Amino acid sequence: MIRINKGALLRRVSALALASLAVSAPALAADLRGRVVDAAGAPLPGAWVEAGGRSTTAGPDGRFVLSNVVPGATDVTVAYVGYSASTLPVTVADAGNEVLLTLKPTDEVSEVVVSSARAAERRSLQVKKVADNFVEALYANDVGKLPDQNVAEAVRRLPGVSVANDQGEGRYVIIRGVDPRYVNVTVNGQTAAAPEPDSRQVKLDDIPSAMIGSVKVIKSLTADLDASAIAGQVDIVTLSAFDRHGIFGSLRGDYGQFDLNDKNPYQVDAQLGGTFGPDGQFGAVVSANYSKRPVESQNVAGASWANGLPTDFDTRDYNLVRERTGFVGNFDWRPTDDVQLYLRSAYSKFTDHETRDRFRLPIAGTIVSSSATTGSFTKATGTRYVRRRDEDDNTKTVSVGGRFNLPVGHLDVDAAYSRAEKTDPLRSEFQFATGKTMAGTYDTSDVLFLVTPTATAYDPAQYTFKSTNYDRREAVEELKQARADYSYPLAMVGEGSELKVGAKLIDRSKTNDRDYTTYDPGATAFTLAALNPPTLDSTYDGRYKFGPMVNYEAAQAYVTAHPATLKLNVAKSLSTALLSDYDVSEKIYAGYAMATLKLGRVTLVPGLRVETTDGDYTAKTFNNVTSKQGPDTTGSNKYTNWFPSLNAKMDVTDRLVLRAAATTAIGRPDYVSLAPAITVDATADTVTQGNPGLKPLLSANLDAGLEYYLPGQGVLSVAAFFKDIQDPIFTQTLLNQSGTYGGVALTGAAVTTPLNASKASIAGIEFNAQSQLTFLPGALDGFGVGANLALIDSTLRGVPGRGVDSLPLAQQSKTVATAQLFYEKYGFSARVAYSYRSKFLYTIGADQGSDVWWDDHGQLDARAAYAFGKTASIFIEGSNLNDEPWRTFVGSDHHLGENERYGRTFRTGVQLSF
Repeated sequence: MIRINKGALLRRVSALALASLAVSAPALAADLRGRVVDAAGAPLPGAWVEAGGRSTTAGPDGRFVLSNVVPGATDVTVAYVGYSASTLPVTVADAGNEVLLTLKPTDEVSEVVVSSARAAERRSLQVKKVADNFVEALYANDVGKLPDQNVAEAVRRLPGVSVANDQGEGRYVIIRGVDPRYVNVTVNGQTAAAPEPDSRQVKLDDIPSAMIGSVKVIKSLTADLDASAIAGQVDIVTLSAFDRHGIFGSLRGDYGQFDLNDKNPYQVDAQLGGTFGPDGQFGAVVSANYSKRPVESQNVAGASWANGLPTDFDTRDYNLVRERTGFVGNFDWRPTDDVQLYLRSAYSKFTDHETRDRFRLPIAGTIVSSSATTGSFTKATGTRYVRRRDEDDNTKTVSVGGRFNLPVGHLDVDAAYSRAEKTDPLRSEFQFATGKTMAGTYDTSDVLFLVTPTATAYDPAQYTFKSTNYDRREAVEELKQARADYSYPLAMVGEGSELKVGAKLIDRSKTNDRDYTTYDPGATAFTLAALNPPTLDSTYDGRYKFGPMVNYEAAQAYVTAHPATLKLNVAKSLSTALLSDYDVSEKIYAGYAMATLKLGRVTLVPGLRVETTDGDYTAKTFNNVTSKQGPDTTGSNKYTNWFPSLNAKMDVTDRLVLRAAATTAIGRPDYVSLAPAITVDATADTVTQGNPGLKPLLSANLDAGLEYYLPGQGVLSVAAFFKDIQDPIFTQTLLNQSGTYGGVALTGAAVTTPLNASKASIAGIEFNAQSQLTFLPGALDGFGVGANLALIDSTLRGVPGRGVDSLPLAQQSKTVATAQLFYEKYGFSARVAYSYRSKFLYTIGADQGSDVWWDDHGQLDARAAYAFGKTASIFIEGSNLNDEPWRTFVGSDHHLGENERYGRTFRTGVQLSF
């Protein structure tokens, strides 16, 4: 007989059952939290992380979360451009723990270089690779690797990007040939305020390059982005303490020389930041920047052309001091893994104090030609000027917000306030003119044509006081913004899929107040000789003789001491001042829904955004019948637009990416165009007025691209794009108009006003190649190359009076290109770069002969640096080494409009960092 111990049997059955459950039932899932960094501890944003069949990409601070991972030992695979794919063992705890994943580059020796350009390029390429839309990126070290003074100069090196310059510096960004007023500039994700009084475009030369952490140029929109970006979006991100590792800081200073005036620019910037407190939950970064540039430029102009001759010989000498000051204060608090709070603040100040001396002698009167390009003239009027211009711009921005991980999904909220102010405390000019007694010869065989006046043109006693004016202006834009974005995971679709909805409000106030006073000669005349004027011998290295200058301080002192020399011009003073005054109030209400669908190797991002624009505009009227200000005029405009979008991406392999996008966007009219100001000159039957009824531009955009990421570090890519733009805006003079304008009835008047054309289109293709030549032997593997080329074509249709002409869009170059050669190894780095854009149409004239074009422009820059260990480096850099001028022409490329030269700039400096 077999005896059974029931208690023992029960215990054994229970143990077997539990063991069976342990094998057959899933363990409780956990979150794997971690951070991907390089060998120096700096975060690697956009890193691709996979474990346990789950995958994600790291955020800007290198942090990631993989949900529902089985606890215990597992392997994590991390991939990043410029690094070999790494598989690292980790342990996933039941309660969730943070792991640190450190990657080492294939070219580890290059990391010795302080602020390694290669490391920054890896980050830029990785962000581009993992993005779901068309994006180009620059990180702080990229911005510093060439002598870029501001954000505009930094991003001009990206594919399809060029800039419009001022005094030899980049000012406005042009993306794919679209007018910069249709570029949406954001700071830390919120719309930037624009200090410019006449347009919406943001001056990027106000923002020192040392203030930024990264910049993205977004070329295809998703529904969570503002639709006001026909050209694209430039997103400037200032540095967070969680973007770096531990306590960090830097101090940089440089000193240089301009070869045109032998004066010395200098700059200093400093930064200190880090995390602190229990578990490092607090973070702070403060940075400051100051630069001073005493600039000289020389200009020669021909104005318009008639019968093969320039109407003017106009030489100018500019001397100015340009200063920039910037401060950033960013503060973070991350009390738990599920709560991230922040405060972002920035202040930038830009001042420009300029004196312009000018000598103008029209080629007029009696003209006698000696050949097709030479001749003489008599009975012309010469004029000598001095202009004093002061400009003070400042922008203040503060935003608060946070990210909250909810039981399901996460919520992002942000509120921001910004104020941009442009003040011209004084813009004043004195003029002294001769009678019709001047004579000279001309030679137009060279683009830089020659005019040689007779000796009397250099006699100050020949010039009698003609006029003076005092112009003051203040433009202020205030922006109040708030947004909320909620993301809901769609795990049933695919890992990383989500539904995102959100709303945004922009409350904008823009005012412009101008005070203009001009004086004609009074009862007592005086000549330039009374001021004992100084003399400028020549410009353009002796090519153009200049002669006596008008000393501004002496002229002002003289007219103050002799009030009878002045007579107030009431009508011109009022009409000029009032035409520019306006008050604009605009609110934009936006909402959207979009999905990110991860379907294996395919990602689809469909979305729909709606924006309602509600604007009210107030301006002034003036007519010279009564020579008084008329009643204020008002206008309003309200419209709603829907913006569907679809971005698609296919990761064909780990290196090959295909992209496509179909998106829509809007371009709202400039404030000065919307303001219903009216100025009437009944004597000349002319009217200048705004147009509050202008339609916004609407654009439908198509993009397609292919990217191949090279095994070492680099990329080969090609992208094609097309934009169909409805209702582009231009300014036109309408002849033979009849009606009542500013209370005055006119017949056959010439009315100048902004209007909508019918449509425009832009098409182009971009090529980009970057490669670190790590396959070369020995020391040669430190070399790298980069080149990009954009070929663009555009057509503008429906311009009254120009129907038979094929016009490109304004500020659209057919060719934009950049080439770079660089070396980085053993602590030494060097880079030389050439940026080029072809000519573009700037102003549409009455006919082809009066169209104004900006000529093509190519600039060569270089930089070399040597690092002493990991904390110090010295550098030398040169800008505009080929002494490239800025040039315009009128109608024909031989008809010079203006030619302005700046010379070369050299700087040397020291950088300390820890």
